[in-house]
Amino acid sequence: MNFPAQTPAAPGADRIGQGTAVEQSRAVAEVQAAIYVARQFPRDIGRSRNAMQSACGSMALANKAFYRFPRAGGAVEGSTIHLAKTLAQTFGNIQYGVSELRRDDEYRQSEMQAWAWDVEMNTRHVLTFIVPHAKFAKGKVEALIDLRDIYENNANNGARRLREAIFATIPDWFIEEAEDLCRETLNKGDGKPLEQRIEGAIQVFKGLGVNADRLEQKLGRPRAQWTGADIAQLLITHKSIQRREIAVEDEFPQTRISGAEIRATAGRKPQQSTPPDDDPWAGQNAAQPGSAA
Repeated sequence: MNFPAQTPAAPGADRIGQGTAVEQSRAVAEVQAAIYVARQFPRDIGRSRNAMQSACGSMALANKAFYRFPRAGGAVEGSTIHLAKTLAQTFGNIQYGVSELRRDDEYRQSEMQAWAWDVEMNTRHVLTFIVPHAKFAKGKVEALIDLRDIYENNANNGARRLREAIFATIPDWFIEEAEDLCRETLNKGDGKPLEQRIEGAIQVFKGLGVNADRLEQKLGRPRAQWTGADIAQLLITHKSIQRREIAVEDEFPQTRISGAEIRATAGRKPQQSTPPDDDPWAGQNAAQPGSAA
């Protein structure tokens, strides 16, 4: 008689602690309660849109709504995590988060997860990724040793993935309208005249070692022709420099002088000024007769 082969059961934990069991039950109950409450109080698109428009009309959000950093000889621009979180709050019934699942000091990397959950529609976008404990600086990869540097590196990478997870959950039209309103708010400014805003931008960049000539070179026109959109672009650039997303030297390179221009300048003879006709000492290089030597 042939007997079917018996597959041994996978070994499991002998028992589950009371704290673990309570936490598992709490997590299940929390998910069920979140879905139930979201279904009982569905989002009002009109109210969500009004809340979004009000938030994007403030300079406090518009100043932090966009980022800019160099890549492949150009620059990449987009919306920041600050705008993404605001849209998730105004859209309603969305939960999100980012966490470090595991840190491997031997391989110098962290396994992380970012997620966004539309509780009302019960759709969830999850991103699991590996963050090396290293950074690219000065043309080479440098390992991160300090715990604070590792934490900040994980937080920055987690914020980028969290932004993508949130934007994958919110409708595109909602995001596009918010971005347009934030740009419009930047163009209008905070109610100050354009001339005053231009002078303020020049003073702010002067603190970074960037003079007005380099700003004019960046925008491609003199300051008298700057518009509100130009000031908005400078604000985005300034915030990106503060967040260390872009370096001052990359965004505002110094004007370089070629060797031919230097030689041409050095070869020019200085022009001698011609004394005026009414100069009584004109043409008298030697002592006059009868005068003291």
